[in-house]
Amino acid sequence: MRKWFIGGMLGLLIALPSSGFAQARGFILMASTIGPIDSGIVGALEDRFEKETGIRVRHVGAGTGAALKIAEKGNVDLVMAHAKVLEEKFIADGYGTERIPLMYNDFVILGPAADPAGIRGMKTGAEALKAIAAKEAKFITRGDKSGTHVAEMDIWAKAGIKPAGPWYVTYEKGTEGNAPTTRHADSIGAYVFMDRATYLALKKEIKLVILVEKDEALLNYISLIPVNPRKFPRINHRDTMTFVKWLTNPEKGQRIIRDFGKDKYGSPLFFPNSEPWRKKYGTKG
Repeated sequence: MRKWFIGGMLGLLIALPSSGFAQARGFILMASTIGPIDSGIVGALEDRFEKETGIRVRHVGAGTGAALKIAEKGNVDLVMAHAKVLEEKFIADGYGTERIPLMYNDFVILGPAADPAGIRGMKTGAEALKAIAAKEAKFITRGDKSGTHVAEMDIWAKAGIKPAGPWYVTYEKGTEGNAPTTRHADSIGAYVFMDRATYLALKKEIKLVILVEKDEALLNYISLIPVNPRKFPRINHRDTMTFVKWLTNPEKGQRIIRDFGKDKYGSPLFFPNSEPWRKKYGTKG
């Protein structure tokens, strides 16, 4: 069922007119950026919430830009996104009510172990991208205005570079998400800008390694945005806010986020970042 929502629902939701779906009580539909779906955390949160409340949550996966476009038609109740500029515009335009911090991880720059551009251990992402561009080393980008792509372009801007040329390649299936993009970069031995959760999930099957990390500019904040019920009266705002409250509760969703991935990967894939969590435990959880 969940795969059907990720795949078949995407085209349908984009094609539907505004408020094409009237959400029933006890059911929430969320448009989510793909990375958290691929990691498994979205499904884990949905399943636990349903067990505790009886309210079903299902999702459609898309890059942040596409997810917000779906929400602009009122066809979902909630958005999970990670591109602050796009999120703020969505809210300013009246489609969303507020930007609610949920969790974070970070981006890293992956590349072949041989590291032809010589970026290993550089302190900033901008410095590394400058070196990659100078060497014209093969670099794969999603190129789809997803949160990952927006974050990548922000680092290129910090480097003062507009990447272009045969070395800078947009993956034709970039809209399918971070995992397929990373696998493609791995298959041709290219550099790629990626979130750490995707790397940890794929680490055992790829040869690419982390070459640049722990730059504060690479932090990846993931937010929730309830769709505006004043603009779209038919959405299920009441149950959506129950879900949001549960997700941001330090003893509910935030605790699941804190522990998710520890058993399998040896470290969490995400870190709690809700306001209630930070008030209780501090920013580092």
